[in-house]
Amino acid sequence: MSYLSKRILSGIAIAFIVAGCSSAQNPLNASSAIGSESNYGIPPSGDVPKSNNFKTTTILEGLEHPWSMAWLPNGEMLITERPGRLRIIRNGQLEKTPITGLPEIFAAGQGGLMEVSLHPKFAENRLIYLSYSHGNAQENRTRIARAKFDGKALQDLEVIFEVSPTKSGTQHFGSRIVWLPDNTMLLAIGDGGNPPLKIDGEYPRKQAQKLNSQLGKIVRFNDDGSIPKDNPFVGTENANPAIWNYGHRNIQGMTFDAENKRVWSTEHGSKGGDEVNLEEAGKNYGWPVVTYSREYSGGEISQERSRPGMVDPKLVWTPSIAPSGLAFYNGDLFAGGLVSQDVRHIDLDGKGNIVGEKSIEIGERVRDVKVAPDGKLYILTDEDNGKLIRLEAVGS
Repeated sequence: MSYLSKRILSGIAIAFIVAGCSSAQNPLNASSAIGSESNYGIPPSGDVPKSNNFKTTTILEGLEHPWSMAWLPNGEMLITERPGRLRIIRNGQLEKTPITGLPEIFAAGQGGLMEVSLHPKFAENRLIYLSYSHGNAQENRTRIARAKFDGKALQDLEVIFEVSPTKSGTQHFGSRIVWLPDNTMLLAIGDGGNPPLKIDGEYPRKQAQKLNSQLGKIVRFNDDGSIPKDNPFVGTENANPAIWNYGHRNIQGMTFDAENKRVWSTEHGSKGGDEVNLEEAGKNYGWPVVTYSREYSGGEISQERSRPGMVDPKLVWTPSIAPSGLAFYNGDLFAGGLVSQDVRHIDLDGKGNIVGEKSIEIGERVRDVKVAPDGKLYILTDEDNGKLIRLEAVGS
């Protein structure tokens, strides 16, 4: 019997579902209401084993709520700080003076300067991309800007994409970026926020199922912000052509498995119900029609856990770990946890099925996880005194 099967049968399983398994196929009855543990379509997750296979080394500290990192071809490193600074590490040292030339940023709550990403041909064009929140507390949105980086400052900055519609509040900006092999970009966008916030008289979560809204979506566009002609909803009446897939609450981890051409994400639930998803074009991931989340105030958001035509998650975390950065590394997934203060090592088999999970303890909120050019994993901790930490395998 596999490690995962034993955990499921023991009642302390990590939440797991076989790819493509519908509620009709699932003996645990995925459409049952939350009430008792046995009524979950995906068993509720519990504590997972601790991993002793990685050691942590703090490379530097003194960062203020760092959010994302990217490496330049010369080995230098860019790091965003959510309050609105882009920092650079040269020769192993964090330069005191931030990079200049950034756009105007609305930094409040979950918003601020978020992802930094290099164009796949950065060595030729020197283009970097930033995601950030723009506006004010009454009216704001996620934007993407690109600029040329001359080593000290951003030049020729232009906004190439902004999310529609605008929203109020300071929640659910999403903002992870993934580049596909054709040099198009995927951007994860949150649903707009929690109750009691409203958009057009409805809770923002309703936006995730609306194809005329970019909230609660993954969108895809070209490197100049234009819309690819092969996006799945191009030509669909009353659908926004930028949408790549939909039905998401707030994705803050996304990564690309280049070997198998797969896009993976981690998504925040509300009270429980965090998800790991295998993302595909044109698909509906269910939020808030089907969900394992509950209202923060108590009670169900939906009685449905699965529905035909909607994609089931591969893994559900209840209680929430508050997943953030996500990396594909040596055939497995490594997901940062803000609340759990760890990195979850998620074992995948050759077909992309989840077959196990362990916890690499960090002891601080983990905001980003990425693979560096040196082949090692690095993480950022989301603290007032945030750290850059290297993870290194120490055995099997």
